[in-house]
Amino acid sequence: MNWMNHRISGYLLILLAATFWGTLGVFYKYLNQYSNLSPIEIVFWRALFAAFMTFIILMIWRRRDVSIQKSSISLFLAIGIIGIAGFYISYIYAITTIGIGIASVLLYSAPIWVALFGFGFQGESMTPQKVIALILALAGIILIAGKQSLSQLTLGSFGLIAGLASGLGYAAYILFNKKASESGYSTWTVNAYGLGIGSLVLLIFQDFSSLSNTLSEPRTAMILVLLGIVPTLGGGLAFYAGLQRIPAVNASIVATFEPVVAITLGWLVFSEQLDSSQIIGVAMILSAVVLIQLPGSKFREVFNYSKAGKG
Repeated sequence: MNWMNHRISGYLLILLAATFWGTLGVFYKYLNQYSNLSPIEIVFWRALFAAFMTFIILMIWRRRDVSIQKSSISLFLAIGIIGIAGFYISYIYAITTIGIGIASVLLYSAPIWVALFGFGFQGESMTPQKVIALILALAGIILIAGKQSLSQLTLGSFGLIAGLASGLGYAAYILFNKKASESGYSTWTVNAYGLGIGSLVLLIFQDFSSLSNTLSEPRTAMILVLLGIVPTLGGGLAFYAGLQRIPAVNASIVATFEPVVAITLGWLVFSEQLDSSQIIGVAMILSAVVLIQLPGSKFREVFNYSKAGKG
């Protein structure tokens, strides 16, 4: 019975993490529409607050995880520049351009990118499982883009490219996470330095004259803090705790609940709509994600190092 309760609590924690991550689009879109912040400013504050809180936790409870080796500096720079700054920028522009629901689904193209990376650069075979998953994902993307292909959304549009780029950025974060874990670093260390370096990179693009004004607006400041706590730090903590109780492949499949939450919140809060063909496209992409995470896939191997530190 205790074993069963342990597993049930694991699944509930993964669902909680997916729910936290699913709120990210609401934070982004609300701040983009109802504050004076630009998308670049929003993701800067998100990374900065999350990095600050993560380092506080390290200094108080996990001081052994603060130090890194000089030989690993380039790896952490890659995590911060590509896996945090690049990922954050592309994802917020996808959300503000094509909506919360579609952007969250395109983010889940990450497993497809991981499989392609393994095939193109690591000599892995392209199994029937991977081929079917890739075809499903491509067909799903075409269906999502298809209805508006002559208006605001085309296959070459900025929003769709940003959505796919967010998946690529997250895939890079996954692979860098695995490399850091193999080098002996904990998820906490990767998260802290990745967010810290990412916030420094994002600082380069800020209008310094307006940074101080942001925190002088109580409502905006409170929402930015919540953005750093709920989807960023809270989602990672819940997922990490759940991952200790259930297998990584089970967790990865349950985590596909995130786009469902995002689509639902997009509809409830911002009245975003998906037509029937786009719903089919969403289902195809999520099916591809589940398929490619089944035994024998590259993504299944690296997933254990990914979402526990998702930024």
